[in-house]
Amino acid sequence: MLVLSDLGELDQHDTGGRHPERPARLHAVRDGIRDAVGDEFVMVEPRSATAEELGRVHAPDYVIAVDELCAVGGGAIDADTRVSEGSCATARLAAGAGLAVVQELQQRGDGVGFVAVRPPGHHALPAIGMGFCLFNNIAIAATTLADQGERVLIVDWDVHHGNGTQDIFWDDPRVLFVSMHQSPMYPGTGRLDETGGPGAPGGTINFPLPPGTTGEMYRRALDDVVVDAARAFAPTWVLVSAGYDAHRDDPLADHALSAGDYAELASRVATLAPQSGRVVCFLEGGYDLAALRNSVAATVGRLCDTVAPAEAPTHGGPGAEVVAAALARRDSP
Repeated sequence: MLVLSDLGELDQHDTGGRHPERPARLHAVRDGIRDAVGDEFVMVEPRSATAEELGRVHAPDYVIAVDELCAVGGGAIDADTRVSEGSCATARLAAGAGLAVVQELQQRGDGVGFVAVRPPGHHALPAIGMGFCLFNNIAIAATTLADQGERVLIVDWDVHHGNGTQDIFWDDPRVLFVSMHQSPMYPGTGRLDETGGPGAPGGTINFPLPPGTTGEMYRRALDDVVVDAARAFAPTWVLVSAGYDAHRDDPLADHALSAGDYAELASRVATLAPQSGRVVCFLEGGYDLAALRNSVAATVGRLCDTVAPAEAPTHGGPGAEVVAAALARRDSP
């Protein structure tokens, strides 16, 4: 059973008419979910994350600064990241929606979660938003779980490196962070040699894959490297930064995945959880609306075993040397 939280009409984050991170993205996601499961899902009402919950990840002064910027009508945090009057309230709901889905799964003990929210979160650092992101939704959920004694694996398959999530958990042995992303590409982080701080050596695994990479290399990264790393780490929860901008039709990147590749990735990631009810996908990027719809449908369809993806998985292309280098790094003493 799919446990879903969707902002719906509560989305008041206005980025401007030509911004790629726009409200229509959530409509495409909603259509993709219905393509996959129809009306067969449990809807969880999003709630606003509290100051204490945000404070597990973000500096209080930063949260106050975002509140104040929205209160005066909004403005630019950086060249890519704008807020409007309603953005802070929406971002608090986005963070709280992830917590609500996790809580629902804890109570049910079964199912999979999908957090269909905006703004995305994985670029947000403790004291600054960037890359369309205000609060780090997946990190807030992961920290909450870790504080409850859980061990959390985060798999980030967004085409951009999740620099905010990496920074937050760099030295935290309770969280294993894995990112497959295009390189070179914004934000310029996520090198092979970024593997974690002294308190969590090996707790970060990066796959900086070249332009033109297909889904085959994403799958090989999981099969050849991440499966064994996850087995050693023994996660009790698996959270996914589910960005869909590695799709071949996305306008902001140069990877060549299909909707079928996301179904394959979802299958593999789900096997890394110890039991049902411990996998949650958090929407990140994805800016071609048709590709976003089809990719979400493929992800949810595979996780819920309902529909086949609209596109076949992709094969070939560059990137094998990156996966081999990551494997050698993991195998070295």
